[in-house]
Amino acid sequence: MPDARYYQHLVKCQQACPVHTAAGEYVQKLAAGADEEAYALAREPNPLASVCGRICSAPCEVACRRAVLDGPVTIRALKRFLTERWGVESVPYNPAAVAARVYGRRETGDGRRETEFPVSGPPSPVPQPVSGLRSPVPQPVAVIGAGPAGLACAHDLARSGFPVTVFEAQAVPGGMLALGVPEYRLPRRLVELEIASILGLGVTIHLDRRLGVDFSLADVRRWGFRAVFLACGAGRGRELQMEGIDLDGVMKGIDFLLNANIGYRVHLGRRVAVIGGGNMAVDVARVALRYGVDVETYRTAIRMGEIQNGVGIEERSVAVDVARMALRQGAREVSMVCLESREQMPAQEWEIERAVEEGVRLMPCRGPRRVLGEQGKVTGLETLAVRSVFEADGRFNPAFQPGSEEVLPADTVILATGQQPDLSFLEGTEGIVVTSRGTIQVDPETMATTRPEVFAGGDVAFGPRPVIDAVADGQRAAAGIAAYLRGGSRAQAQGRMTRVPADFLPAGCHTTPRRRPRALPLERRIGVDEVELGFDEAEAREQAGRCLQCQVHAVFDSEKCLLCGGCADVCPEGCLRLVRPSELMGGAELTTLLCARFGLSPEQAADPALLDAVGTAIIKDEERCTRCGFCVIRCPTGAITLERFALVEESREPVPGS
Repeated sequence: MPDARYYQHLVKCQQACPVHTAAGEYVQKLAAGADEEAYALAREPNPLASVCGRICSAPCEVACRRAVLDGPVTIRALKRFLTERWGVESVPYNPAAVAARVYGRRETGDGRRETEFPVSGPPSPVPQPVSGLRSPVPQPVAVIGAGPAGLACAHDLARSGFPVTVFEAQAVPGGMLALGVPEYRLPRRLVELEIASILGLGVTIHLDRRLGVDFSLADVRRWGFRAVFLACGAGRGRELQMEGIDLDGVMKGIDFLLNANIGYRVHLGRRVAVIGGGNMAVDVARVALRYGVDVETYRTAIRMGEIQNGVGIEERSVAVDVARMALRQGAREVSMVCLESREQMPAQEWEIERAVEEGVRLMPCRGPRRVLGEQGKVTGLETLAVRSVFEADGRFNPAFQPGSEEVLPADTVILATGQQPDLSFLEGTEGIVVTSRGTIQVDPETMATTRPEVFAGGDVAFGPRPVIDAVADGQRAAAGIAAYLRGGSRAQAQGRMTRVPADFLPAGCHTTPRRRPRALPLERRIGVDEVELGFDEAEAREQAGRCLQCQVHAVFDSEKCLLCGGCADVCPEGCLRLVRPSELMGGAELTTLLCARFGLSPEQAADPALLDAVGTAIIKDEERCTRCGFCVIRCPTGAITLERFALVEESREPVPGS
């Protein structure tokens, strides 16, 4: 028998989201025109909602049941539509207020840089209280790292009244949001606005302060911080052991992206080979095509190439070539060499498609053998055909085809084969256990390390993962720190069902095709202009109307059911069946259920003939149900109703230790 937990897990988009965003609910509000309510639902569990509207890996879309029909709902793009109208990008930006809460370093005139406050401690570890938040508590918390995990933790702690000070090793806050993700995917202004909203809660950030170099964990404790959250990221590229790796022209993907985002000049040459098939490899490849482009020069090139919108794909490719030739900047040829097949590449599908559209050449099922060079400089990459990537037990162990060597001419080889944390700051620190993967060991529920007062999350604890996972880690850490310092309470919720009419879905819900968000014309994807443009209002409402509203369920009242089979007859997806109870598969839980429903003993329930004589079961394939309501309309006795499930907070119970 379905219960609250059963219905909750059927809302797969929400269950797949690491921060459990009610994606279906905000999409439905958007379809109904209630945009402000929709934004509130999208923003409430996610302090970086505007960022996620651009670059989230969208696990909700992977889980979306609409994919069974014709493709998942475009949830991420719909979130962007909402944040552009109600999020941080929709309100005036006050840089002076932000600057008042950010401390950096200043030049001394002799090439050195010094902090703006004494090494003995920060100037004001207890920010001023902000109205609308919980009462301030005299238990300051330090967050190490201003990436998504650190920012999310700081946000939640500040809203709970804790004074929060963030220490960031780089000269700008944001972590990989500012220094790793290319600007054509995530505008820097948007990152600044997200950070500004968090600083507005009273959070203070100190830049150019690297743990293990400028200060230690002992200093953090000595400065009076009661807890610390390590969110240092995984900023060190993984090494590849092969011949030629030390040649001039070989670099790591993370280093290339950092240099590109900071504005440092790196000479790439005409031909670039990128090793890797993940999201970073795609970013590296697409940035390499754009690298060094000046906006004004680009506009001149557009005019020189007489590029027009709406031309065919071959003409557009020529247009891009013309523009790049005029620019004389960026790589002319970029190839991605990856072990996986095209279908198995770990990068997000839409990012791969964009890369191919822009001219990146994919070389799947090829692995690097050695880097070739002359006079100390890269001239090419020798590759081998891949026979297999994993062994039968799932262990990563690529096998190559002997005699399949090919040489890819290249001026630069970029290694985008993964990242790992730099834990050198732990030298001399006791009590913090490091895993065999080179990450900090934590309790996955609270983010607590093996040392009291120290918590860790994000890439430093789990290795590289999507932004939304880092946000979830930061939020779990904030809850763990709050419980550690002062206890707390945990909300309890009960499931409620509300009846809805059989025709509750918007008109055209089942027939509206999935549309991709509008994108910058191919011939203009040369500079740092944002490629994905999002939906206009009509498109957003149309796409939001595709949601099947998985919170709504067909509920069966066995007391009214005549077992006529009409519901199964009219179901267009064939997801309802009437079967004998003896055909049901299950263990002790099913036996208990059957005994309770039909008043049988366990022995009687084990007798198929006796069991089938007392009743019939209706089984439903939840994956295929489209909430069309035909079964409700067809039922002659009203035994089937459509009801919307919701979790409603009923009470609060103390957290252990509070």
